[in-house]
Formats: sequence, C-alpha cells, structure tokens
Amino acid sequence: MKRYLFVMRHLPHVSSHVQETLDQILTTAAFDQSVAVLFLDDGVFQLKTRQDSQVMVLKNTAAIFTALELYEIKDVFVEAESLADRGVGLDDLILPVRTIPRADVNALIRCQDVIVPD
Repeated sequence: MKRYLFVMRHLPHVSSHVQETLDQILTTAAFDQSVAVLFLDDGVFQLKTRQDSQVMVLKNTAAIFTALELYEIKDVFVEAESLADRGVGLDDLILPVRTIPRADVNALIRCQDVIVPD
C-alpha cells in the first residue's frame, strides 16, 4: 500500500480544482490506499464552517470534506501558521484536524510515497 499526501493550498470555490482534488482523495481512499491531507496557506479556508453557498459560483465542497471520515481518512493536517495568519481557529473548522507547525511540514512530506498538489 502506498502513502498518498494531498496538499490543499487554494481558496475554495475559485475553480473546479478543489472539487477535482476531493474526487481524487475519495477515489484513492476507496482503493484502500493510505491517504493523508495537508491544508496550507489559503487552503485552510476550505475547511471553514459557515460558508455561504448562495454566493458561490461553484458547488459548496464543505459537505464533501465531512465524507473524509466515512472513507476512514483520519490523517487530516492543517499548518498551524496558516490558521494563525488567516485568523482561523480550530473551532472554525468543519472537521477535526491535527495541527502541524511549519517546521514539521517537510518531514511529513518526506514520509509519503506520493505527493498530490491541488
């Protein structure tokens, strides 16, 4: 079994790229691969609660992120500095995550077999 790390860095609802990456995540997990997800930079906004889907051009992906637990994806990481820089707290997120300091991101990446950027 390979270890996949999906790195999410972009704002939600700007392009279909987030939806496509989510589809890749769920498909990879469905084939019993080890899947981890890392949210960096503006990617932390993808997990933010209370996103107003009325003003979005694209589909609201927040609900799909809650499916990560159904697919037994438990390794969901958020870079602590990305949260702090954007004024987002752990209570603002739609699912439980593990925070990781920026200094440890490279170590997380190095222990994966496949890195998939969004």
